[in-house]
Amino acid sequence: MGFAPASDDVYLRPTVRRALKVLVVGHFAVGKTTFVGTLSEIRPLRTEEVLTQAGALVDDLAGTRDKTTTTVALDFGRLTLNPSLVLYLFGTPGQRRFTRLWEDMTSGALGALVLADTRRLSDSFEVMGTLEDLGLPYAVAVNDFDGAPVHDLAEVREALDLLPETPLVRCDARDPDSSTRALIALAAYLLSRDAELEHA
Repeated sequence: MGFAPASDDVYLRPTVRRALKVLVVGHFAVGKTTFVGTLSEIRPLRTEEVLTQAGALVDDLAGTRDKTTTTVALDFGRLTLNPSLVLYLFGTPGQRRFTRLWEDMTSGALGALVLADTRRLSDSFEVMGTLEDLGLPYAVAVNDFDGAPVHDLAEVREALDLLPETPLVRCDARDPDSSTRALIALAAYLLSRDAELEHA
């Protein structure tokens, strides 16, 4: 799957005939805003606000000492896959109090990419559980933070209790190539599921 080069145009190409929607989800401060911004060919829509002392009472800031802002609604980016097909990326807020919002955002989505952090793997369970309750297929990408412990993916798979067919990859949300590979892993999984359903 080759992605079209980024364009300075904010408007869709006139040849685009189909749009696909994918969610980028994960717990607080896992890199969703960075991921969407890295891949978007347009300036991403961000709804970030400065973290306040009031938020510190409900948000777990462990391991995020340099984080000063947080998404309060969504991140939105666009990626043209070929002249007739465009992908919309919706990054969701990670705090538990916004769960209802991103549940609503699953409407019309083909699937989700769950970003995970090895320093806080247990925080991913609620996110994955919600996706499973909603019946939305997903892949998991371990976002490699500087200084975070590096574990073998087989160990991460076991720790997250993932099904054998659930894709699990590493990525660096700051790197376009790495982020693209994570998105390709999700796309390949969704295509294989569709093929299985057609032959069922």
